[in-house]
Amino acid sequence: MKTQTIKFSSVVDTIYNLPLEDKVELKSLLEHNIADSRRDEIVLNFKKAQEELKSKKLKFSSNIQELKRNV
Repeated sequence: MKTQTIKFSSVVDTIYNLPLEDKVELKSLLEHNIADSRRDEIVLNFKKAQEELKSKKLKFSSNIQELKRNV
């Protein structure tokens, strides 16, 4: 399958010219896709934190000064 490069402005122009029903459907699809992507990101961050905890790289502290230094 041949890959085609599409400019963002071209996509936006195409979307603006869609009928209202199609725009609403596209909005719904994008919102669900964004939510799925965020969930995937959260899962990856959780797994990374679990590995850091197991390898003792993750540090916990209730000392505000220490937390500020670690940022």
